[in-house]
Amino acid sequence: NAGVFMQNILLNNNLIPVNNIFCIARSYAENLEELGKVRNSSPVVFLKPKSALHFGDSPVKLPHNSNEIYYEAELVIVLGKGGKNLSSKEALDCIAGYSIGLDLTAKDWQTDARKQGLPWALAKGFDGSACVIREFIPVGKFPDPTKITFDMYLNGQLRQHGDTSFLLYSLADIISFLSHYFTLECGDLIYTGTPPGAGLLSANDRISLHLGEQCGEFLMAC
Repeated sequence: NAGVFMQNILLNNNLIPVNNIFCIARSYAENLEELGKVRNSSPVVFLKPKSALHFGDSPVKLPHNSNEIYYEAELVIVLGKGGKNLSSKEALDCIAGYSIGLDLTAKDWQTDARKQGLPWALAKGFDGSACVIREFIPVGKFPDPTKITFDMYLNGQLRQHGDTSFLLYSLADIISFLSHYFTLECGDLIYTGTPPGAGLLSANDRISLHLGEQCGEFLMAC
């Protein structure tokens, strides 16, 4: 049924059920400069629920009680196999495919939670906050994981350009790090962090995402 289909991504024309959704923050040095943050000694990790997934086949309904929804375009990894305490080599072997997505954030909710010393799951995990192009590109299309680029356009204007050669933590290091705290599984998604240029969204905004030959659009709605 449609509900079950919505919890799957496509890879090589096969449906893969999504398991965990891991997200990495503060991955690009230029993004840290924008935020006025310093580099952490290890990746900053948070999670989103599967109910946050949105594949662009309908408009993204922005939360009506937030006035500051921000977009963050990110390379997204799907794992074809998992493991625990993986080396960097073992971690790379787990990647089955790549896509591009949006980590949407209710910045006003996040700021309020931080002021109170509270978790910010609501600000990051609301319905539709994990947008991603459903059809992933097989890992073999990108033989060098340190040279993957992607672009994000807002209403036809280029706003973000990502390049994995500028990641503070390599894709292998990210997966290996996660595996020392979580048992990784086939179908896990990893949002690898956003480059500079994240910004505010409004209703009727249209976002276009580009990764290699892949392209997808997401329309924002009230």
